[in-house]
Amino acid sequence: MTPLYSTGSAPGPKSPPTGRASFSAACFLAAILSFAVALAAGCHSYHVDATVENRTGAPIKLLEVDYPSASFGDNSLAAGEAFHYRIQLRGSAPLKVQYTTADEHQVLITGPSVSERQEGSLQIVLLPGGKAEFRPSLTPAP
Repeated sequence: MTPLYSTGSAPGPKSPPTGRASFSAACFLAAILSFAVALAAGCHSYHVDATVENRTGAPIKLLEVDYPSASFGDNSLAAGEAFHYRIQLRGSAPLKVQYTTADEHQVLITGPSVSERQEGSLQIVLLPGGKAEFRPSLTPAP
């Protein structure tokens, strides 16, 4: 068996290790660097900051905003109050907003279509008479 370091009685510099250990360390370092580059280049999360404002002049309840693959909402929203939520779009579909008015009428409003990989902000302003304004500020759909 050959020792990894030179031996002998004369002092002097030791020769560095050779063989599999240095090769494995180089492969490990290369793998870590490759993973870091892939992670930095390909992992971007696309988010939309959504805000729903109640300008109906009355409180609403059972607010739900449907977007591709999910939904969000709140139990109630007072007149003049805003609700903020961050979403991530998966797929493509039109936005839908539904809520119940103070006099128990259910309102359903269909908004613009949104698509996966869009990001930015979306403001939904609920207006009297079951109407709404959708103010998207989103990157173009891919």
